[in-house]
Parts: sequence; C-alpha cells; structure tokens
Amino acid sequence: MKWRNVVIAALILLPIIGLLAFGFGRDPHAVPFALRDKPAPDFTLHTLSGGTMKLSEMRGKPVVINFWASWCEPCKYEHDMLQQASSYYGETVQFIGIVYQDTEEAVRGYLQKHASVYPHLLDPTTSVAIDYGISGVPETYLVDKDGVVREKSPGVISGKELRRWLDNRLGGS
Repeated sequence: MKWRNVVIAALILLPIIGLLAFGFGRDPHAVPFALRDKPAPDFTLHTLSGGTMKLSEMRGKPVVINFWASWCEPCKYEHDMLQQASSYYGETVQFIGIVYQDTEEAVRGYLQKHASVYPHLLDPTTSVAIDYGISGVPETYLVDKDGVVREKSPGVISGKELRRWLDNRLGGS
C-alpha cells in the first residue's frame, strides 16, 4: 500500500517539478513581438480627467504607449524620463500612459506627487493590455503615424532607445 502512495505522489509531482524547472532561467519579457509591423489594436479608454481617447483618432503622428502602474517601482524609475521626452517632442508625438492592474485612486495619488504632461488612460478590464500582449509593466510601444506598431520595449525603456525610435520615425517618415 505504501508503494502505491509513493508512485501516485511521484506521478503527480514529477510533471509539476518538470514544468517549474523548464520555466526557471527564462526571461518572462522575452515574449515574441507578435505585433511588429501590424496595425495597432484600436481602443477607446477613459482618461483620468473623465474624457475618452481613441487610438485611431491619433493617426498622423507617432504615438508612444506606456503601460504602467503606481505599484511598479521600475515604472516610477522611467516616469520622469517619459515626461521629459513628451515635453521635448511636444505636439509632434503623442504620449499616453495606460494604467495596468491598478486602482484609479492609487494612480491619482501617484500623479499628484509626480507631475505628468500627457494623458493617462484607465484599462480596468486589462483588455487593451491583453490585446497588446503585455507580459508585465513597464512596457512601451511605438505606433507610427499610420497606426502600425513598430517597436516594443519590455521593462524600463532608456531615454536613448526612445530617442532612437522617435528620431527614426520623425526623420524618415
């Protein structure tokens, strides 16, 4: 009877251990970039100020979409750089933040302490995050002036990388 229990436990535990071992050492941000050079999934989301924004209405200039949350320490790290970049590029580039798995209250509290020059949109059902294949925050996308996704940065985007993205689009478009 004891051997039977050992065999049953082994049959249950070995596949679980195998799955865990297979997953260790893999970068969760290394999800394939399925949207590259494809039309950006359109969305209409509410802003913190009570209005709405629709991605397809922003055509004509590049759009930087940053998925973030107030509980995310790396998101806080890149916040100031994104604000500076938005101010630098002004009306030639639309920056938007999409709040990921966070409360409106927490986001408002964070933004009261940390100025923001671009709109932040609420994605309460995470449907937009799912459409974009978000693997975690922060995650940043560049949508070109024609509504096509061109770049993706999982994790904190550097100012140098963002500038390369935008200068390539603005200079070559």
